[in-house]
Amino acid sequence: MPDSARQSCPPMRPMVEETYGPADLSAKAIFAGGFINFGYWRAVDLDAPLGEADRIRSQEDLYRRVLDLAGPLEEVKVLEVGCGLGMGCALALREYAPAAVTGMDIHPQQLQRARSAHADLLMREQGRLRFAQGAAERMPFPDGEFDAVVSVEAAQHFPDLAAFAAETARVLRPGGRVAVASFFTVDDAPGRPGQLAGLLDTYANGLDIARPVTAITEAFTTAGLTKVRAEPIGRHVWPGWDLWLSRQWAVGTWPRSFLRAYEQRILDYYLIVAS
Repeated sequence: MPDSARQSCPPMRPMVEETYGPADLSAKAIFAGGFINFGYWRAVDLDAPLGEADRIRSQEDLYRRVLDLAGPLEEVKVLEVGCGLGMGCALALREYAPAAVTGMDIHPQQLQRARSAHADLLMREQGRLRFAQGAAERMPFPDGEFDAVVSVEAAQHFPDLAAFAAETARVLRPGGRVAVASFFTVDDAPGRPGQLAGLLDTYANGLDIARPVTAITEAFTTAGLTKVRAEPIGRHVWPGWDLWLSRQWAVGTWPRSFLRAYEQRILDYYLIVAS
């Protein structure tokens, strides 16, 4: 792909543009702390009353799971695809001692918010933290720029997983690793998109795209990545997420149907790793 093509972002899908732009999902109370993910609740006591600190820990722990799988990260260059407000980038700098972290997002408003939220950190860590606009399918970086690529709960929005995989393979140095956390259907049964659209507004309106987990594992393999594996972690995501949602949403409302889709073996949450 010529360099000029990599420099321009493809157009955003309308619901992605709205949700992460004017609607500012990160400002919603359910995403306390600025992270935009469902959380990894394994270390949280779900039998005790949940507070904001528990919620933020669940989100941080999801990042830690992904960063651990992409590691070791000491003195290496890390790229986050779909960085949102950059909270994961800041956590990586704080806890993993990388040489540098780049947060990439397709949405210019998200990048503005990230630069504002981390203005002091950007000043202190000049050369170690940066934010860049780019799409998962067209990354504005040279070949072999990074030692590790991570993406946390963004791949469900990517319109072209094959292009994402190819770009990931391109920007990774030989021996580099990629770790992705996102939710996918458990199989490629043809009725899955319709089932999810009937249960969840985010699939009905096109924000999330219904695809089997094999779509991303096969894309990584086709792109030349090796040691590709997918680990289901739904038991540590969906019950805690549903319990947190119960503070604001009643049983039977569409946000509570993520757990229902998991229990019906339609949807699960996965960690996908490749080298």
